[in-house]
Amino acid sequence: MQCSPRARVPSGPLAVLGVLLGLLLTLAVPLSQGRAQAATAAPRTIPALQQWTAGSGSYTFGPGSRVVTDSAYAAALDTTGQVFADDLTQLTGTAVTHATGAASSVLPGDLFLTLGSADTALGTEGYALTVAATVTIQARADAGAFYGSRSVLQLLKQSRTITAGTARDWPAKPERGLMVDLGRKYFTLPWLRNQIKDLAYLKMNYFHLHLSDTYGFRLESATHPEITSAAHYTKQEITDLIALGARYHVTVVPELDMPGHMDAVLAAHPELRLTNSSGTPSNDFIDLSNPAAYTLMNDLINEYLPLFPATYWHLGADEYVTNYGSYPQLLSYARAHYGANATAKDVFYGFVNWADAIVRAGGRTMRMWNDGIKPGDGTVVPNADITVDYWYNYGLTPQQLVAAGHTVMNSSWTPTYYVYGGAKPDTRYMYETWNTGVFQGGATLTDPSRNRGSALHVWCDNPNAETEQQTAAGIMAPLRALAQQTWGSPKPVATYAEFQPLITAVGRPPGWPGDTAAGDLALGRPVTASSTETPAFPAANAVDGSYGSRWSSAYADPQWLRIDLGSSQAVNHVKLTWEAAYAKAFRIQLSDDATTWTTVYSATSASGGTQNLTGLSGSGRYLRIHLTQRGTSYGYSLWEVEAYHDAV
Repeated sequence: MQCSPRARVPSGPLAVLGVLLGLLLTLAVPLSQGRAQAATAAPRTIPALQQWTAGSGSYTFGPGSRVVTDSAYAAALDTTGQVFADDLTQLTGTAVTHATGAASSVLPGDLFLTLGSADTALGTEGYALTVAATVTIQARADAGAFYGSRSVLQLLKQSRTITAGTARDWPAKPERGLMVDLGRKYFTLPWLRNQIKDLAYLKMNYFHLHLSDTYGFRLESATHPEITSAAHYTKQEITDLIALGARYHVTVVPELDMPGHMDAVLAAHPELRLTNSSGTPSNDFIDLSNPAAYTLMNDLINEYLPLFPATYWHLGADEYVTNYGSYPQLLSYARAHYGANATAKDVFYGFVNWADAIVRAGGRTMRMWNDGIKPGDGTVVPNADITVDYWYNYGLTPQQLVAAGHTVMNSSWTPTYYVYGGAKPDTRYMYETWNTGVFQGGATLTDPSRNRGSALHVWCDNPNAETEQQTAAGIMAPLRALAQQTWGSPKPVATYAEFQPLITAVGRPPGWPGDTAAGDLALGRPVTASSTETPAFPAANAVDGSYGSRWSSAYADPQWLRIDLGSSQAVNHVKLTWEAAYAKAFRIQLSDDATTWTTVYSATSASGGTQNLTGLSGSGRYLRIHLTQRGTSYGYSLWEVEAYHDAV
């Protein structure tokens, strides 16, 4: 900042008095400006509101506050009104009534839901929010009213008082979601239900279930019970999950991966495995030259189409044969069915179109991954009505896919892939630099409307690398950054470092089990370190729930790792899992202000490994691992820091 030359100081009592008055006036201006800026700042939500206009006064939620749905739209808003009231009850611990009535019946402290908005720019998922003595959410459709209720829940989680004002809010992309690989790892139904509620809390609406893969076929089957894995979901459980999704405006989209990744199916049908020219059968490729393969796949698609009412059916169709020359039977089949000029790859394209016809006959739109669609390798062209999830820059570019008639989703590996034992999302890049218009490899579209949106993708390549609780913690921050980017509103803050406290403030949806003291208090919490060895080993790795990722410091003493637990917590058990570079001497400390620290444990001759430190006694919002003496010539390296309040 450039400084002006020092002014000459006047002398005499009046002059001194004048200087003092001037200083007071000068100080008063920025103070009043600060108050004005605080009053006009938009309420903090994830994703941020598209538009906010400050008002005068505030709204306060109290013991008598009700959810009132407009009697003129009672049928359309009944479920949303009840879900809102139920969630408020869980959030506040006060039983919240759901009533129906006209606007004139609304009392101070009530929350009023209505439709009939003439604001066409809001679309079906947008809403207008008015905060005064009451809160009014008005939308053009039920989905918009529901998303307005999610914003209000987030605000009331932070404070029972909301600054007055008006908002207009709507999404930029129609699909905002999460994919989970259930074929490699079975996730429990409570975990899946929690994800639906978390998606809804963030105004996300797309839940893609990858139901078959290397280690499992997860659906009960009437047509082929022999392929169903021991750990699976019954049709009633799926029906109930879909119904929960409908209540929370989350669409459940199924994927039965074909014709590759069919290990679990082919284990029961080895006669359908694709065999190469050397006579070696594949574990995961079904033989598309065998008519019996089509019978089996037709049975499965038609069995499950009625179970999933979603608009979409995902075929998978990824990572099938790359060396088609090793399978001469595919070339023979192709030329018999698609003409003398056909290539072996035409068998794959023909299969995709065959499946698409079944899906279209069932009233659905088919989806597939992009990697199998390559230029010039066949005479058959995949049907243009298929939506393509673009995950890696193989084959046709997103623009070429759109030019061929497809709609696409941005499923780019970077930054949306969360891989067990492998890559994790670069959440800083996702929040600060990336947007849904940037596909893998930097590709873009000339018409952004042909991009459906984006989802976070949890791939369980190494299914035992994480627990489902660790996964929930690991995806918490990336999912919130993705919610912001797919909603497309102005970012609430410029940097990811500034975004992390907002993640903590907004937290999880009402009823989330991690909101209690049970479990790892440090899991997924904002964390700061004195240093990092390289950007590949950030502080966040120490609380991501994975023993396959780590934080490493610079090669110097002392160092520290500070974790924000979100609120003051009693801690009596800390678990440290060290990489080879351990601490010989360190202290575990707690603080409520991150300034004054109380030591609850100290060591002077530790030897690394896994240290389960129990019997501690202390409380604080901040937990610090203060490292004072290295046990090696390197820095400090922790796979994980865990904090608990065990029952005593």
